[in-house]
Amino acid sequence: MALIRSAQLGFILLVATASLLEVSEAKTIVVGGSEGWRFGFNYTDWALQNSPFYINDELVFKYDPPSKTNSGYSVYLLPNLWSYITCDFSKAKILASEARGDGEGFKVELNQWRPYYFASGNKDGYNCKDGLMKLFAVPLPRWKY
Repeated sequence: MALIRSAQLGFILLVATASLLEVSEAKTIVVGGSEGWRFGFNYTDWALQNSPFYINDELVFKYDPPSKTNSGYSVYLLPNLWSYITCDFSKAKILASEARGDGEGFKVELNQWRPYYFASGNKDGYNCKDGLMKLFAVPLPRWKY
């Protein structure tokens, strides 16, 4: 009898906890807001001011194509924190080239609960190191209130 009661209580707690998770209401967030993805903008500060990010939110990287005044930007997914800190692109995955940020921009869905490390790898990492073109996000589960 006690085992059945315990199982029932466990099931009720599981259902109550699951009901707090919300899978919808994902947001689309333009990285950098009206500034977009550009050299010299502090994306660490921007991420802190615009967080938290949630699972299934979509980050949009909008940037101008290469021109006489800019050498172009890109979006890489870096594999770990050390690569992010040092702007090491040796094991990074390119997500968007210089031409992909034009128009509607390039979209990345934060579909897992894990750290995402993004950076621009142009000019041998100069955009990342000196241009502050890097940010990280750790999306959280979305909870109902």
